[in-house]
Amino acid sequence: MNERSAGTLVLVSTPIGNMGDLSPRAVRAMEGADAVFAEDTRRTGRLSAGLPRMYSYGDHNAQERLPLLGELLEGGLTVALVTDAGTPGISDPAYRAVRLALEAGATVSVVPGPSAVTAALAGSGLPVDRFSFEGFLPRKAGNRARRLAEIAGYTGTLIFFVGPHHLPKYLTEMLEALGDRPACVARELTKLHEEFVRGSLGELAARYGNTAVKGEITLLVGGARPV
Repeated sequence: MNERSAGTLVLVSTPIGNMGDLSPRAVRAMEGADAVFAEDTRRTGRLSAGLPRMYSYGDHNAQERLPLLGELLEGGLTVALVTDAGTPGISDPAYRAVRLALEAGATVSVVPGPSAVTAALAGSGLPVDRFSFEGFLPRKAGNRARRLAEIAGYTGTLIFFVGPHHLPKYLTEMLEALGDRPACVARELTKLHEEFVRGSLGELAARYGNTAVKGEITLLVGGARPV
């Protein structure tokens, strides 16, 4: 690709719940793009009435969409990439698009904004000087147990995304694998029913053991004590 004709890929952060967190710059970036690649086109379409043509781009079809993204960038166009909620690249396939753009000589720009990771960490009451974002743990129990064993000695705060139906089981497994450490369940961040439930892993496992939980959850666990 000729560098002069290379386009621009703009990663645009969007609200994780509260629409008041949508920045004016994010709106301008989406409206000013030639195309928008969005994890959920219907949800993204509600952010502005002035958006250009949108294409779906998520875990289910990222590989199929990359050639089209490359063609648009080769044509010197500007493409905005939007995740379902939050900052692109955090537990979604945005990194593939970034890698493609860089290999093609395109410019990559980021419009920062909301992220459940940093919001949960800030409000958790756990140490923030060092942390490891683990995303979603493996689905299979054996793989999940191995991953927990691998990170058991990490001394910074651990951050996980957890489906509400998995929370009771994961809390129990973490208690067994990591010991009874301080933890925090951050649920429905920025939304009407936002809550931070803080306590030890044992206390949280007991609290949620027989409780049906709804909403999006970020789970934070204190690090191992330095030897």
